[in-house]
Amino acid sequence: MKFSMIFEAQLADPSPEHERRVLRDCVDQAVLAEQAGFDRIWAVEHHSLKWYAHMSAPEIFLTYVAARTERIRLGHGVVCMPFNFNHPARVAERAAMLDVLSGGRLDLGAGRGATRQETSLCGVDPARTYDEVDEALRIIGSAWRDEELEWHGPLLDIPPHPILPRPVQDPHPPLFLACSKRETLALAADYGVGALVLGFAGPEQVAEMREAYGAAIAARTGERLVSSVVNDHFAALCPTIVLDDRAEAVRVGTRGQRFFAQSIAHWYGGAPPPDEAVRPGGDEVREIREAAERQVAYLHEAKIPVRPNATATFNAEHAYGTADDAIAYVERLADAGVDEVMCLIQMGTVPQEACLETIRQWGDKVVPRFR
Repeated sequence: MKFSMIFEAQLADPSPEHERRVLRDCVDQAVLAEQAGFDRIWAVEHHSLKWYAHMSAPEIFLTYVAARTERIRLGHGVVCMPFNFNHPARVAERAAMLDVLSGGRLDLGAGRGATRQETSLCGVDPARTYDEVDEALRIIGSAWRDEELEWHGPLLDIPPHPILPRPVQDPHPPLFLACSKRETLALAADYGVGALVLGFAGPEQVAEMREAYGAAIAARTGERLVSSVVNDHFAALCPTIVLDDRAEAVRVGTRGQRFFAQSIAHWYGGAPPPDEAVRPGGDEVREIREAAERQVAYLHEAKIPVRPNATATFNAEHAYGTADDAIAYVERLADAGVDEVMCLIQMGTVPQEACLETIRQWGDKVVPRFR
């Protein structure tokens, strides 16, 4: 099993000064992750999502981390692939450059970046995002197959051009897709790319998603593969804070997750901005439960259907507590069939010292149990 961390660069009090500090804190966490024995870091790409994700240029963040590390893999989790966000040829060029400079350590995920806030910034047509992600993956999958890339697709026409530099990993860095539902899991399987899933509802949901991914892999015909190589890797999110004081870890982690959940609800569902207040000694388990109830009430009032996953991000039963609690949770993820545990540690209200201590505890006590 592999272990990784994912960075959103979330922050309460999104002032310029705090933003700068959080971005540098994320770098320090990534460097410590290598020292602690983690296999990979992932960095998201989002645009204009204040509070939720200030990681708008992950290629620069990952390059900075690459320069300060030697072993840990560097993952785009994910690049927004619609063309007005990133032209596929430019994604390929940047990916190859970072793969060369890092010594072949890059992993490349694809996603839609489909919030209205993001698509309106860059003039992305929401109706085209699935088709553009599809074509972008196919272009990247064939970019270095020959001396020059020549592409004549339904959306883009590219006359022969060399794509430079050439990556270290042959034929290209491993490809992944962000998967939030069964339909995208089926797409990832058909494409022959790895699946990056959230699974906030818990290991049982992760097991269902793993089963769906496996079934789609078994049924694939090969007609929709985007590359000459296949990557059937399944990575699932694991929100976690680990401290010696179990109650404090639960409080800090649950508070951070509430900020995360409220930020998602704001940008993806039109709910109010996240609650930034941190109340020392508060009952955060009760607070996140009540926040979920308020989210349901908001959806009813706005006449938005309350789907089964509407409150999944408010489920606080994750790897919060001591190292033993985290080990028990990872065992459940292992039983669910995950290939990689993606630790979500950096959440908007979690202090840097708690993030660093969590990374150390995972490196000292959790990761070695599964090697």
